[in-house]
Amino acid sequence: MTDEDALDFAIVVYREDACWDAEVLPVALTSDLQGLIHALKQQPSESGTIGLVAVGDEFFVALRVVGDKVSVFLSDIAAALDYPLAQQVLEYLDVPIPDEEELDEILDEDTVLPAGDLSIFVDLGLDEMELGILSGDIDLHPEDVLSSIAARLGFSEPFERAIDSVFG
Repeated sequence: MTDEDALDFAIVVYREDACWDAEVLPVALTSDLQGLIHALKQQPSESGTIGLVAVGDEFFVALRVVGDKVSVFLSDIAAALDYPLAQQVLEYLDVPIPDEEELDEILDEDTVLPAGDLSIFVDLGLDEMELGILSGDIDLHPEDVLSSIAARLGFSEPFERAIDSVFG
């Protein structure tokens, strides 16, 4: 791993025999939405497969595959200006990629604008408002937000084990 992608990670979370488990996906998937979706579809799970991706200190993406349905959430649309994964998520969601001027008009340095399915985890106990509040907290790093989401959804322990295997 290079210094540049040292903080990038992708983790797949799934349920087997009523227990959550998590595994690290290849870091290359932190810039490949279709590859992420493909990897999640390969992992069987009782309640859908969850993908959690952090790209540096910049943003995160949450994905959930249940059958043929793929739900995607991007924590900050402004990341699309600089990061291929964020651009791919907006394209997947059919959301126009904003330019810098547009972002300057609607956002200030203390505001982020998410995109995608805010109800991605409602059936697991994380409502839209809570996800919006978590993703909008600019003082939290993406891995901290994902850790909070994992705790709220009940898979904190396997998620933290996977994170520890990434960062040692």
